[in-house]
Amino acid sequence: MLEIEHLYKKYRNSERFSVEDLNLVLQPGEIFGFLGQNGAGKSTTIKCLTGIYPFNSGTIKICGHDIQKDPINAKLNMGYVPDNHSVYEKLTGREYVNFLADVYRVNKRDRNERFDKYVHQFKLAHAVDSQIKSYSHGMKQKISIIGALIHNPKLWVLDEPMMGLDHQSMIEILKRMHDHCLDGNTVFFSSHNLDLVSKVCDRVTIIKDGVQQATIDLHVKGNKETLENTFVKITATEQDMINATTDDIFGMGR
Repeated sequence: MLEIEHLYKKYRNSERFSVEDLNLVLQPGEIFGFLGQNGAGKSTTIKCLTGIYPFNSGTIKICGHDIQKDPINAKLNMGYVPDNHSVYEKLTGREYVNFLADVYRVNKRDRNERFDKYVHQFKLAHAVDSQIKSYSHGMKQKISIIGALIHNPKLWVLDEPMMGLDHQSMIEILKRMHDHCLDGNTVFFSSHNLDLVSKVCDRVTIIKDGVQQATIDLHVKGNKETLENTFVKITATEQDMINATTDDIFGMGR
């Protein structure tokens, strides 16, 4: 579904790679977590795989289509929800989703059926004919998600989708992620929320300073605890380690 091989990305005038030798293979039917602290390289990776950013070397394939050599077909198989719910705010919700349905070549019957289903599930029927600029943060996120799903993509990419959402909205999005995978599709889910990722994902990769640190299968017994311990160990700063040692010396860590 998604294959990333030896991905390297360095920004202009930067001395280091923001993403360095990243390798991932995502399978049909799985929710894959991409875990790391802010600035770890998660959003950079996503912008590379969606074709927003060029990259220095490596290959990215979506459903066998190379994002550099065959970007149209690669993107037709992918739905993307950015971390800033970027939408055309002067359009109504209905106009925005119809625009994306045109971009993704969705026929009228399918778009209407899916639109009605998602609007009902996200409880947006009262707002779909109002301009998006009048929407709350959560409503903008929901219409962005509907737009990303209108063409029923094989790969659904979400970059920090839960930021600033209320609990009920989070539950609704998690249900859509689960249902999408039940149909044999794949979800690529970026977050820095360890607890959320451990609950919803099948596998998780941890990234730090642009470097892939570990990949953990959460279906294996005991690996959820392993994920927590590994994440804490990987993301701990040098100062954290000094503080922990100091606490042990003075008996404060007991």
